[in-house]
Amino acid sequence: MERILVSSCLAGRPVRYDGAAKPVGGDLFERWRREGRLVPFCPEISGGLTVPRQPAEIVGGDGGDVLDGTARVLTGTGRDVTGEFLQGARLALDAARRSGARTALLKEGSPSCGSHRVYDGTFTGTSSPGTGVTTALLQRSGITVFSEDDLDAVQAHLATLEQRT
Repeated sequence: MERILVSSCLAGRPVRYDGAAKPVGGDLFERWRREGRLVPFCPEISGGLTVPRQPAEIVGGDGGDVLDGTARVLTGTGRDVTGEFLQGARLALDAARRSGARTALLKEGSPSCGSHRVYDGTFTGTSSPGTGVTTALLQRSGITVFSEDDLDAVQAHLATLEQRT
């Protein structure tokens, strides 16, 4: 059975910067939970950040640029939290490898977990195309990442993986 690395906030844990969760509902997600497929993980908490915490955005690019050392993750007050985001991404990859997860379901828009868009570093609520730091590392390592808006695509991906094994 294929496992899914999932953002803890999507699994209902209050780990977001504001102390909230963003739980995913629906029959498909609940079935995965019952089947024991979900591996909840929060890279930001694992990387050393607290709840609550200052919101952070990637300045100068996206998660791939952070991995390459050409962009930083900063809070709105200018605190550099790049190290925490990088550490959290590495630990997320370790969790995926330990559990055998080849698929991740992560929170869209997050500077760690965004898979299609992240906030643009201006702290104005404007997003731009790109990935979060954890998403970029997982993708570079061969793990397929989806957002919470793509549950049907996750199910199709899982079915394909399970047919191959």
